[in-house]
Amino acid sequence: MIEEQLARQVEEAVRSAAAAEIMPRWRKLAEHEVSVKAGPHDLVTDADRNAERMLAAELCALLPGSVLVGEESVHADPAGYALLAGDAPVWVVDPVDGTRQFVRGETGFCTLVALAHRGEVLASWTFAPALDLLAFARRGAGAWLNGRRLAAGSPEPGRPLDVAHSHPDYTSARQKQSLTGLRVPGVAPRPCGAAGLEYLGIARGDVDALAFTWELAWDHAAGMLLVAEAGGAVATLTGEPFRLAGGNALPFTAARDAATAERVRALLAGA
Repeated sequence: MIEEQLARQVEEAVRSAAAAEIMPRWRKLAEHEVSVKAGPHDLVTDADRNAERMLAAELCALLPGSVLVGEESVHADPAGYALLAGDAPVWVVDPVDGTRQFVRGETGFCTLVALAHRGEVLASWTFAPALDLLAFARRGAGAWLNGRRLAAGSPEPGRPLDVAHSHPDYTSARQKQSLTGLRVPGVAPRPCGAAGLEYLGIARGDVDALAFTWELAWDHAAGMLLVAEAGGAVATLTGEPFRLAGGNALPFTAARDAATAERVRALLAGA
């Protein structure tokens, strides 16, 4: 399903959406272009909405019969999330991952696109336009950043693990409690930035592990494949494979190698 030509066309679509709808608004957002969804930290902009609409049209045209599950379309119609469990190929899209950073005029945001079929992620694209970074992964064929092969490697022995976790602004009291197992010697937990860029950090070997308390597919599908193809690992709280359509044991972790993923999973399980 993912041939080289299609991969290139998707990359072009992602870059085009960023060039047309995201970057012209970066550091130039008007007040009326920003609104609040579920709470004061849950922001959406015209860049999010317009980029997702553009990607929906272009991606589904590239692969006839495919459907799209995007953060903004599901916000408008929650029933659309069920498409992840269907038989059609699914484009999983977060048009602006790190909207809060985008609104602040910071560089730490990206566009995430993954192609999944029957629960399996086949390919993913992570594009950080303000940083000029494009990461691509294809199942069984490796992970790449700006044309360079990625290898996550393993954490340096003896150094505290750099573990990025769900940001306190987006977590409930119960979710915060579920992360307390990370507060042990040898682990340096910190709030995460944009999820897509944290996953990229693992694939590059710059971040040791992640611990997330939420499972929304558009935040994780692209990054999980990127990490896996760079040699990393993902583990849910019970050790079962992560299910893209939901119903996972949370929190879950992604890490540079399987041993680190198991170490973090065990800490989370004992919280």
